[in-house]
Amino acid sequence: MSCQGFPRRLRLLTAEDYRRVFDSAAFKLHGKGMMALATPNTLGHPRIGLIFSKKNVRRAVDRNRLKRITRESIRHRQHRLPAVDIVLLARRGVQELDNDVVHRQLHGMWRRLEREAQKASRRSSDASTEHR
Repeated sequence: MSCQGFPRRLRLLTAEDYRRVFDSAAFKLHGKGMMALATPNTLGHPRIGLIFSKKNVRRAVDRNRLKRITRESIRHRQHRLPAVDIVLLARRGVQELDNDVVHRQLHGMWRRLEREAQKASRRSSDASTEHR
């Protein structure tokens, strides 16, 4: 059985980690009430940072619920996701979505991220073979 934990190595921990994703986001994914920015990393595994501001998600109980659902989603998909740093931002109204809808939104966003990362790696490998 594979490890399904959510250790520190799967999290963005410093302001510099977040800044790097905001400054050089290679992928931008939109879901209902959420947006994810991602940039490739060299660690060999995905990392995620969560930004659920009080301005967009007023109640602490809603912010905590969304964080818990997101961490669970990443925990289950960590072995299929590409090696990227992801920042997930909440938009206004996301607290209105029930848990099932949030799960489906995240699942769809992670699938799109996998596809886009594969396309980007194919393009970069094709470009490197053309220059030889």
